Amino acid sequence: MRKAKVVFKNEEAGILTQYDDGSFSFRYHDAWIESNNKQSISLTLPKTEKEFHSKHLFSFFYNMLPEGSNKQVVCNLNKIDKEDYFGLLMNAAKHDSIGAVKIIKLENE
Repeated sequence: MRKAKVVFKNEEAGILTQYDDGSFSFRYHDAWIESNNKQSISLTLPKTEKEFHSKHLFSFFYNMLPEGSNKQVVCNLNKIDKEDYFGLLMNAAKHDSIGAVKIIKLENE
């Protein structure tokens, strides 16, 4: 199992998890849900108490991945399999992402 913090506008909004069977979940933190000033990170992941589950990486996060030659460079430099979307996401979207969302690997999880 691997986990990453989902950071929205420099504030931690929730946790993205990849399970050993390759499935994923995303859950907003309770404080994020309780705050009237916090919005959902995506229209496809509305702000709710429920945990979202998917057999594949959620399309919102998948669309943050580099493509083509950029993907090859990131995979080669970081020794990531090109099919390891979660690993690629944690490397490519931790500092330099388009938009307000960053993905930061949780260590020791």
